[in-house]
This record gives sequence, C-alpha cells and structure tokens, in this order.
Amino acid sequence: MIDANALRKGVTFTIDNELYKVTDYHHHKPGRGLATIRVKAVNLRTGSNIEKTFSSSEKVEDVRLDYHTAQYLYNDGNDFHFMDTDTYEQPFISASVIGEAADFLIENMEVKLTFYQGEVLDIDLPTSVEMEVVRAEPAVRGDTATGVNKKVVTQTGLEVSVPAFIETGDIIRIDTRTGEYITRV
Repeated sequence: MIDANALRKGVTFTIDNELYKVTDYHHHKPGRGLATIRVKAVNLRTGSNIEKTFSSSEKVEDVRLDYHTAQYLYNDGNDFHFMDTDTYEQPFISASVIGEAADFLIENMEVKLTFYQGEVLDIDLPTSVEMEVVRAEPAVRGDTATGVNKKVVTQTGLEVSVPAFIETGDIIRIDTRTGEYITRV
C-alpha cells in the first residue's frame, strides 16, 4: 500500500481489482483541512479513462510491473506476436491492446513490453522509426516557395505528411509519439 500523496504521473495502482496508470496529477492544499489529490488515470486492461479524487490520508494498492525487451515478429490479423530477447518465449498481444502502435511496428523491431502477473498490458515503442515510402504523390514543380507538404504512405500503411521532395522508395524517420515526419534517412 502507498499513500495517495505518492501518486505521480506514470505510477500504476489498483482500485477494485482494476489496474490504472496515472496520466495526470494535481495536488490541492486548502488553507484548512486535509490536502486532496486529483488524478486522471487510464485503465490498462480496457483503455477507459477515469478521474478520481483522494484525500492525502488515503492509501492505494501499489502494483509491481515487469518490463521485458522483445522483438516484433509478425501479425496474424488478430494478434501481434513478439519474442522475448532473453527467454525466447513468444508472447502475443491482441490488436485492441496494441492500438495505434500497430502503424509503427516493423518486423524485427525491438520494443519494451509491460507485464503484470504474466499478462501483457502495454507496449513501449522507440521514439522514432525508419520506414520506407511505398506510395508518394508526385510533387508539383515550382510549388516550393511555401514549403508545401504532401501525403505519403509507408510500408505499414501509415499516412505521413512530408516535404515535397520525398519520393517512393525513400526511407524516412518518423516520431512514434506524434506520427510526424522528422527527416529523410
């Protein structure tokens, strides 16, 4: 058990046998009385968001998570398969848990998986990935004075807005946090 005062962004805890991860935290101390801690948290199993207020004297159940480095192998339509680089076990994660991270997964990419009692809860991607452009609109000649961008499609089907000079076959670096173009490699 930990004090509600210890809840900070990124801390994982349980309420009513549900796992939550704090996404936002606000500590309020009125002139008199106990302080209150208001947190926004996401349910790690369902993805739903909650807002909860705790008094500073309350306690919550702390959770111990395990992190493993894994290599992405393949997607069979419903599940994404990985291989733990230490034990060579092959856990899989359902597409609903992966969510938007699926757009950035490339075969043989190393990621960090978050486990709780043997159950995979989350995936941490590297901050940037390099992808090949498989489809790019042709650039309009003479339209470079304003720094025009165009849409391209990467090998995973992700659409990215890039500068006009990017062509089909180019390798580009994309920020996985925002999905934005960084540079041509």
